Amino acid sequence: MRRSISWIAIAFLWIGSTHVLAGTVPDELKESGVSEHLGGAVVPPDYALVDEAGREVHFSEFFRKGKPVLLTLVYYQCPNLCNFMLNGLVSSLKTLDWTVGNQFEVVSVSIDPSETPDLARRKKEAYLRAYGRSHAEEGWHFLTGSEAQVRKLAEAVGFGYKYDREEKQYAHSAVIPVLTPEGMISRYLYGIEFATADLRMALLEASHGKIGTVVDRLLLFCYRYDPKTRKYSVYLNSLMQLGCGLTVLVFGGYLAVFWRRQRKGAASNV
Repeated sequence: MRRSISWIAIAFLWIGSTHVLAGTVPDELKESGVSEHLGGAVVPPDYALVDEAGREVHFSEFFRKGKPVLLTLVYYQCPNLCNFMLNGLVSSLKTLDWTVGNQFEVVSVSIDPSETPDLARRKKEAYLRAYGRSHAEEGWHFLTGSEAQVRKLAEAVGFGYKYDREEKQYAHSAVIPVLTPEGMISRYLYGIEFATADLRMALLEASHGKIGTVVDRLLLFCYRYDPKTRKYSVYLNSLMQLGCGLTVLVFGGYLAVFWRRQRKGAASNV
């Protein structure tokens, strides 16, 4: 039987997809929003967490491979929003020709300190089956941790959450911070499913153009993130510059061929 979305999930789907004035946010949700820490904010790497195998890990370990990281702060027994977001992420990841563990990492951290590594392991197995790509287990990490350690990590990326005792679940936003290989916060992706172009551009941007093809890097030049729509859109100024540049190249090439033929014609008449 399909489970309905709670009022908390509905509220945060709405908040995550629109601009909401602080005064219009319900009091129950004010501690559970997102405060974007862009531009030079670096996630401290020394948080001690526990992976799905029960091994203690430090957050810095996920940046040693020089790849961008998608961070999901969720909880594994969430009855609503977390499942929708992780399901949506898997669906979006399947549309990319890049693979988790190859071009980028995904780190999922439980905000519920009562959850165990065994639960994280079972969650990982389920999502890896849904993702269906080999070797992804090396790049998608499901972690648990103490309240103090997870709260520090959440605060570092501006992710608010609060346990609602009446609903018996956590109130939080549907958002994925995108981190650079150096641990800087590059972008926030909002929602429960992500357009392929937005996900691709966010990863390309976070990697400083080091992943993807020449065409991808060209698209990075032509697209800009629009904070109003929270999506990537064509940047007309860059597109015009690119068009002018291509025009100059084509015209210059034509002139070069024309002048070469002229010289050959003049030489043959001597």
